[in-house]
Amino acid sequence: MENYTMEGRTYRYYGQEAPLYPFGYGLSYTTGGGRDLVLTPPVLPVCANLSGGGVLENTGQRDGEEVVQLYLRWEQSSVPVPRWQLVAFRRGGGAAGRETKVSFQVVAEQRAVWAQDWHLEPGTFTLFAGGRGGGQQLRAPSEVLSARFSTRGGARPLRTC
Repeated sequence: MENYTMEGRTYRYYGQEAPLYPFGYGLSYTTGGGRDLVLTPPVLPVCANLSGGGVLENTGQRDGEEVVQLYLRWEQSSVPVPRWQLVAFRRGGGAAGRETKVSFQVVAEQRAVWAQDWHLEPGTFTLFAGGRGGGQQLRAPSEVLSARFSTRGGARPLRTC
């Protein structure tokens, strides 16, 4: 094997075509969604961790849980990166008609890119939160939330953070 690139070989690098059954695809016995996705701080130093949270709502008549998936998309990078990358997930939800607060953290290492060594680059990122990956073509309605944040400072090797 001479070509070790992952482009076209895994869901992370499909290009413009979305998978037929994306991660998180499926049905539930209840309904609900999320709201109030907040990222803090919205602008952070290149080596800093990002914190955030939101609210899960179970609007159905049955108890149920949701696995909130957090995907990161680089808006620009000096090297090829995945279209989006799963960086965290949280289980939440519960009783019918109730709301649950969820919190999460995206550590700096999850924004690192490989170019002969792991390094962090300043730039703009989009974080998607929902029951399936963000930016996917959907055949059924989905409550995928998104928020942008950016990092400032110079590019640096991850090991120096």
